[in-house]
Amino acid sequence: MHTYISPIANDALVALCNELKQNAYFNPEDFERFDVHRGLRNRDGSGVMAGLTKVCSVAGYYLVDGERMPREGKLVYRGINIENIIKGCQQEDRFGYEEIVRLLLFGTLPTAEQLDAFKTVLSVSRELPDEFIEDMIMKAPSRDIMNKMERSVLALYSYDGNPDDTSVENVLRQSIQLIAQLPTIMTYAYQVKRRHFYKKSMYIHAINPKHSIAQSILNSIRSDRQFTDAEAKLLDTCLIVHAEHGGGNNSTFATRVLTSTGTDTYSAIAAGIGALKGPRHGGANHKVMEMLQYLKNDAKDITNEGQVADFLTKVITKKTGDRSGLVYGMGHAVYTLSDPRQKILKAEAEKAVMGTEFEEEFKALDLIEKLTPEIFASIKNDTKRICANVDMYSGLIYKYLRIPEDLYTPLFASARIAGWAAHRVEEIMTCSRVIRPAYKSLSLPQEYTPLMERHSEQSKDSQKYRPLEERM
Repeated sequence: MHTYISPIANDALVALCNELKQNAYFNPEDFERFDVHRGLRNRDGSGVMAGLTKVCSVAGYYLVDGERMPREGKLVYRGINIENIIKGCQQEDRFGYEEIVRLLLFGTLPTAEQLDAFKTVLSVSRELPDEFIEDMIMKAPSRDIMNKMERSVLALYSYDGNPDDTSVENVLRQSIQLIAQLPTIMTYAYQVKRRHFYKKSMYIHAINPKHSIAQSILNSIRSDRQFTDAEAKLLDTCLIVHAEHGGGNNSTFATRVLTSTGTDTYSAIAAGIGALKGPRHGGANHKVMEMLQYLKNDAKDITNEGQVADFLTKVITKKTGDRSGLVYGMGHAVYTLSDPRQKILKAEAEKAVMGTEFEEEFKALDLIEKLTPEIFASIKNDTKRICANVDMYSGLIYKYLRIPEDLYTPLFASARIAGWAAHRVEEIMTCSRVIRPAYKSLSLPQEYTPLMERHSEQSKDSQKYRPLEERM
C-alpha cells in the first residue's frame, strides 16, 4: 500500500494558512457581546438544554439560585443507578454488558428467558458478511483502529438490503447487528494493523458463540486465546461503565444530530465513532498512561508524594509532559465531587493490581488524584472543584489485562455503541425536527471585484499554488 503525498508544496500551504488565519480571527469579546454559548455550554460550564431523554441521567451538581453547587456524581441507566447494576452483576457472578445493552435499548430489565434470547441474537450477529474482512479491512490497513471502525461501519451499508429504512423495526435490527459486529471489526482491524505496520504475526481466531462480548474480545486479541474468568468479568465491568453517558456527550449528540436529518443508521453510528476518536473526547485514558510514563521519566519514586507534587506543578505550568498544562484523568464537564464511573473502576483496579507489577502505577495515579485539586487551585488561583474522571484508572485496567494501547479508545466505542443506538431510536421516535443551532455572522460587506482587477500579496506568489509537477 502506497502513502499518498499531496502535490501542494509546503510553502504554498504556509501562505494559504496565513491568509486563512487573517480572515478567521474573532475578537473574544464578541462571543460575550452576542451571548454565544461556545461549545453549547452555559456561562457556568453546564450544557445548554437541547432535548429530553429517558435513556440516561448524569448528575454532578445542584443548581441553587442559578449557581452550581458541588455534589457526589450519579449515573443512572434507565432509572437504575450504575453502582447498583455493577453490584448486582458481581453478586450474581455473571456477565452484565449484554443485559445493559437490552436495558438501554428497551427500557426495562429483562427476565432470564428474555436475556438468554437476546444474548443468542447478539451472538449470531457477530459474524461479518462474506468477504467483508478481506475486502474492507485487510486490503486497506489503517494506523488508527477508530478510523478503520468508522469506515467499516459505513461500508456495511452496502451489505444491507434495506439500509435507508428508518422505521423503528429496521433501525433496531441494524443497531443490534452493529452492537454485535463492532467488537469483531475492532479485533480484526487490530490484527491487520499488527501485521502491516508492526510486522508481527496476525491471529484470526474463530468466534465462539457461547462467549460473552467481553470473552469474545479477549479471545480475539490474545494469540493463545487464554484468559481467566476474572479477567473477562473485569473487562465486562469496563464495558458496562462505558456503555452510556447521557445525550449531551459529544459522540452521542453527534449521533442524534445526524439521526435528526433522517439519515441511515450506518452514517449516524459512524458519526459517533468519528466524534469519540477525537482526543478531547475518547482518547484521554491513553493520555493518562502517557502522562504516567512522563512521571516515571521525571521522578525517581513515583509513589513519593513530594516528587509527584513537583511533577504535577511542572505539568500544570507546561514545563513537562505534553506541554498542554492538562492533568489527564482529572476534571469533568458535569461531575464535581466525584465521577461514579471512576469510583467503580478505581475499586476494580485496586483489587486487580495490588500485589502485582502494576501496584506502583496504581499508587501513583492515586497520588495524582489526591494532589491535583490543591496544586491546580494554588497555581491557577481557581477554586473550581475538580475530581478524577473515568479515564484515570481505565487505562491501567486495560494494561493489566494486556490489552494494547491501540485498542483503548476502540474499546470505549465498542461499549458506547449501545448508548448511541438507544439515543438514535429515541430521536427517531420522539423528535421530528432537524437539529439546527444558530450562528451569528460577523462577516463584513465587500464588493465583488472582477478577477483581473484584484490585487493582493498572494497574487505575487500565484506560482506557488500550481501543482508540484507543473513547477518542475
